Amino acid sequence: MSPLRFRSLLLLPAAVLASSCAMHLPEPAGIPSRMETRSMPVAAEEPSVDIYLLSDNLHTALVFDLQWLEESGYVKPPEVPNEKQVTMSWGEKTAYTQKRWLSPIQVFKALCTPSDSVMEIIPIDWKVNEVCHHQTGYVAKVERSRGPALAAFLNACAEKGPDGKPITIAPSSWGKGRLIQCPDNYSYYFPRICNVWTAQALGQCGFNVTTPGAVSASGLVRQAKKPENGFVKAWDGN
Repeated sequence: MSPLRFRSLLLLPAAVLASSCAMHLPEPAGIPSRMETRSMPVAAEEPSVDIYLLSDNLHTALVFDLQWLEESGYVKPPEVPNEKQVTMSWGEKTAYTQKRWLSPIQVFKALCTPSDSVMEIIPIDWKVNEVCHHQTGYVAKVERSRGPALAAFLNACAEKGPDGKPITIAPSSWGKGRLIQCPDNYSYYFPRICNVWTAQALGQCGFNVTTPGAVSASGLVRQAKKPENGFVKAWDGN
C-alpha cells in the first residue's frame, strides 16, 4: 500500500474538522520571524525562481530549485543525489514508513496526540509535470531573496547529527530520496498536519497564506491561487 494512501487515511478525520480550526500553529524552534508578505506577484524583471505546489484531494507538497535552496543555506542530506529540483513534504512518521494500513488506534494517536514526524525530500531529474503527474501542479514565481528564510525553516524541521547534517531514517516513498527525522518540538497532531507544513513553508517564501485556512488541501490551494500569491495551474493530476 502506498504511503500516499496512508497519509490520506490520516487526513480523512481532519477534513471533517477543518472548518472548526482557527488556531495559530507554531513553526519549528530556531528560525527567524516570518518575512513580510508580498503585496503582489513577482514582477518578471525581478530575480526569481519557480516554485511548484502539488496537490491531490488531501495531501500537498512543494517542489524547489535545489541549487537555489543550497545557495540560500539549506543543508541537504548527503544521501540525496544532486538534481535540478527536489519535491518536499511533511507528515506523520508511521504513515510514511509503515507498509500496511494504519489501524484505527494508530490514526487516533496520530491525530490526537503529538506523534513523531518526518520530512520527505525526493530529487527530480526530469520535467516536474511528467514526474509528478499524479498530483495537480500549480506554479508561481518567488524572489530569490526569500531563499534564506525558507532554508532556515527547512533546516529547523530536521534533526541534526553530530556532523550537522540532517538525520534520515528510511528511503522516500518513491524515487531516490530520504525521510528526514524531525525534532521533537515539531510533532504531528491535528490540526498541525501536512498541509499546515506546506503553508508555513510558503509563508517563509513571502506568500500570504494562513494555517487555519490550510488544514485541507483545497483550502491551501484556494489561498495560493489568490491574485496576491500568483499560483496558476500548470497541469491536472491523473
